[in-house]
Amino acid sequence: MKRFIKRLTVVAAVGMFIVLIQGSLVTTTDSGEGCGQSWPLCNGRFVPGYALETMIEYSHRFVVGIETFLIVGAGVGAWVFWRKRTEIKIFAPIMVGFLVIQALLGAAAVMWPQTPEILALHFGVSLIAFASVVLCAAFIYEQGKWDRLRDRPLPAYFRTALFALLGYTYLVVYWGAYVRHREASLACTDWPLCNGEFVPVLEGPVGIVFGHRVSAALLVIGVFGLLALALKVRDSRPDLFWGTVACSVLILAQGLSGAIVVWTRLDVFATLSHGMFVSLYFGALCYLALHSFPRQRNAEELLPLFEDDTAPQPGRVQAPATS
Repeated sequence: MKRFIKRLTVVAAVGMFIVLIQGSLVTTTDSGEGCGQSWPLCNGRFVPGYALETMIEYSHRFVVGIETFLIVGAGVGAWVFWRKRTEIKIFAPIMVGFLVIQALLGAAAVMWPQTPEILALHFGVSLIAFASVVLCAAFIYEQGKWDRLRDRPLPAYFRTALFALLGYTYLVVYWGAYVRHREASLACTDWPLCNGEFVPVLEGPVGIVFGHRVSAALLVIGVFGLLALALKVRDSRPDLFWGTVACSVLILAQGLSGAIVVWTRLDVFATLSHGMFVSLYFGALCYLALHSFPRQRNAEELLPLFEDDTAPQPGRVQAPATS
């Protein structure tokens, strides 16, 4: 059963990633009204008639329904077997709670007109739900392995810089989602310039898009600044170093995909890749946040709760068999 729950957390994390991409597809193709103002049914029917927008919206709802069972099962299973660890006491309620909030926001967006500010919040909530499931899966799989690296000392300035970057990342992501829901993505018709100017007139949609570009550029600088700090602790904390390397690669891919979105005039695949890279980047950054904190004091004593009863535990002597 423990093995099943471990694998279930991974399946739930992958499912949540698919939900995020499908949500981006709904926004990109303007399929949010594909089921009309009917929820949880689609145009008043359990199985709606075929239309492209309807199928996109309906498939998104269908996957969210499956993902609900996966996350609830993973959350309950993690709580049953690993509830003595503080991390599970945090992740399990968050992954279930934010999934519910996400579903309610989606239902509200269908049944009542929403402002771009509220619609952008939907993606932010989905990101937190995704990150919490990823952290739950990573935490369970790392027991007795890379999890032990968290006991090694870490300079306080690294954690401070990391959480400042995490908070700033969330603001930049929200700003980007707002640009999409404001339908202002092409207010700047070229890249890296904006309408042929290095600094355009900062008003209306142009000012919103240009502000997002500047904030995204600062985010890239911040990630590479964190990488410079991670280099200083590379020998003692390889988990943080390689995690920061992953964040650096993903944030560059995110920036490039944003440029391609403009160059291709909102090509569907380019727009989806933009949402995909930011989701993976945010998940990797949250993983670093988890590893920036030491384990609870009795974590090593709780290792038997995470290991198979018959498997030798790392760093422990297996008791001899008795007749």
